[in-house]
This record gives sequence, structure tokens and C-alpha cells, in this order.
Amino acid sequence: MAHILVAYASKKGSTTEIAQAIGKEIRAAGHLVDVTEMKSVSSLESYNAVVIGAPFYMGNIMADMGKFIGRYRDALAKVPVAAFAVGLAPLGKDPAGIDNAMKKLQKTLEPLAPVAMTIFAGRLDPAKLSWFQKWITNKVKSPVGDFRDWTAIAAWARELPGKMGV
Repeated sequence: MAHILVAYASKKGSTTEIAQAIGKEIRAAGHLVDVTEMKSVSSLESYNAVVIGAPFYMGNIMADMGKFIGRYRDALAKVPVAAFAVGLAPLGKDPAGIDNAMKKLQKTLEPLAPVAMTIFAGRLDPAKLSWFQKWITNKVKSPVGDFRDWTAIAAWARELPGKMGV
């Protein structure tokens, strides 16, 4: 049994719920799992592996992920790491959009070499947006709704212990 951290950043709660679902699947595989906000993490000392996740916000991955990697770079280099991002890129019909999102995720993760990395479709709830965010959403004709694929999220999470070697 490994001790695994699922550390996440979230603006509107969608990434929080995905992180919790990932933690639930890893826990079901018999591992001890802590699911917590990146800002609340004070040490990685007791963990055998780490999963990190953050949303895309205004076209870029939320800065908390890069700050977390910078703060714990040495510790993260010593354990298997998996990463996910949450956004609307998977909904696009243009493969270049998904490729661009994956490149941004990879760049954010440098110098780490994750054992698994993915982008999940998220949720965009107009009720949780500021008037400016609603205006931008309308201007770019962004899809709104809950696009999270819980089956795909669970399947990715179930593969993590094997990919992490724990």
C-alpha cells in the first residue's frame, strides 16, 4: 500500500471534484490517499507518489501548478508523478487545439517527466462567472455546461498505481 497525494488547484470547483474522483479510485485500489489543495500542502515527505491537477484559466494552466512544482521540485523528482489539467480543449473539433493544450501542460510540468498526463473536459457554469467572464464566454462562443466524463476520469485514475509502480 502506497501513500499517494492528489494535489489540485481549482477556481470554480470542477477540478476539485475531478481530484476527489481520482482519489476515490486510487483509494479503492487499496492505497492511502490524501486529496488536498496545492496551497495547503506543506511537505511531500511521506508520499510515495503524487498526482497534480489544475484547470486552464484564460487559456493557460492556473499558476498554482507551476508554483507547486517550483516549490517541491526536488521532492517531486524523487517520486512518480502523474498530472492532469481541466478545460474545454477536449471539446474542440480541431486536433491542434488539444495538441496546444497538451504542450502547455507539458511546459508547465517541466522539468518533471510524468508517468501519465491527460486533459479532461471540465465544467463551465455561467452562474459562477463574473460579468466580464460571461461576456468573454459569449464573445468566443464557448460551450457552457458540464462536460466531465466521469467514466474516463475513473479509468485514468485506476491505471495510475500501475503506471506509478506502487
